[in-house]
Amino acid sequence: MTATTQPHYTAEEKRKRVFAIISASSGNLVEWFDFYVYSFASIYFASQFFPSGNPTTEFLKSAAVFAVGFLMRPIGGWLFGRIADRVGRKKSMMISVMMMCGGSLAIAVLPTYATIGVAAPILLLIVRMFQGLSVGGEYGTTATYMSEVALRGQRGFFSSFQYVTLIGGQLLAVLTVVILEVFLTEAELKAWGWRIPFVIGAIAAVVSLLLRRTLHETSKAADMNNKEAGTLAYIFKHHRAAFITVIGYTAGGSLIFYTFTTYMQKYLVNSAGMPAKTASIVMTGALFLYMCMQPLFGMLADRIGRRNSMMLFGALGAIATFPILAMLRGNDSPVLAFLLITLALAIVSLYTSIGGLVKAEMFPPEVRALGVGFSYAIANAIFGGSAEFVGLTFKNLGHENWFFVYVTVMMVVAFIFSTRLPKTPSYLHTDH
Repeated sequence: MTATTQPHYTAEEKRKRVFAIISASSGNLVEWFDFYVYSFASIYFASQFFPSGNPTTEFLKSAAVFAVGFLMRPIGGWLFGRIADRVGRKKSMMISVMMMCGGSLAIAVLPTYATIGVAAPILLLIVRMFQGLSVGGEYGTTATYMSEVALRGQRGFFSSFQYVTLIGGQLLAVLTVVILEVFLTEAELKAWGWRIPFVIGAIAAVVSLLLRRTLHETSKAADMNNKEAGTLAYIFKHHRAAFITVIGYTAGGSLIFYTFTTYMQKYLVNSAGMPAKTASIVMTGALFLYMCMQPLFGMLADRIGRRNSMMLFGALGAIATFPILAMLRGNDSPVLAFLLITLALAIVSLYTSIGGLVKAEMFPPEVRALGVGFSYAIANAIFGGSAEFVGLTFKNLGHENWFFVYVTVMMVVAFIFSTRLPKTPSYLHTDH
């Protein structure tokens, strides 16, 4: 079959593949809800673990813990990528979601600083590292699995559902906080209400585990039994250029993604001066539209090419980031804030809708999950996980504009590396 030949899928084959996409992405939603709920709920529990009397300092310390959790992602990307390539994608995804369940439950019952002193933030840090290990393996394996089962010719569209559910996890996390803000007072949220989202996350993870048990395996026995399957030595020897390219554009992609999603709520509160509840509502609406954009931008990439989509992302991100962040800082209108954030997220969608697929297309099946997961996790840990911390640090120093410049420069880097993408992918083009 040539690269341009469109395969014929029977109705039964289409049904099975679509169901696999739904099952895998549903588990992905729960996994990311559990991870992101920390960021949105930290507005209320930061003072419980890092009491200082200064909101910026408390946010900064909670953001540091969020960033440290990201440092475990490369280890998770390597570990779960190796498991997925040598034992199977399905088993890797089941193990990762079980670990996330345990982490959420642990945070839900964790004593605060007032109860056990300095041990509280230390335990919080340990649990977040454990969750970082789990989610570090989630992205690469899920991206690989969904890319492999997606219908050829529509891979951009179907693979976009990884970020539909990833963003859906964020959306449900912030929506959960918004609902709690309606029914609980700020004092109740700070005292015990912040624990509720973590309980919900732990329960949902059990449901996710049951869904993932229904998945069929996409790895072939020959690939899993390859003596070099899931080894970094093979990647660095034969696919080093692809590995470096993925790190290059993922660095900017992860940074701008976290800037306009998880950090943006704090930015609206801490820099634009919005009330916390108003900021939560703005982000809920923006994240909902962002989630809905993913399939549309995935379809666009199927038409114009994934390389062109990635180059547009880098170019537009470099042009628009500074003015959008500057306008948001001096704005007190929730409507304008919503429009500006939605515009930024539309640009980010050029990347997120096909990010997993673009990475998967650069590696052969015997090292695909490892290549995708480990390269993504390195860039994500360094640039994505530190977005809040860097942004708050520059603000604390009185030079918030430096953060705007930093994000802009990284978008230029993303554009440069996007030009290195092949016009016709070498892998995942005719297989499966």
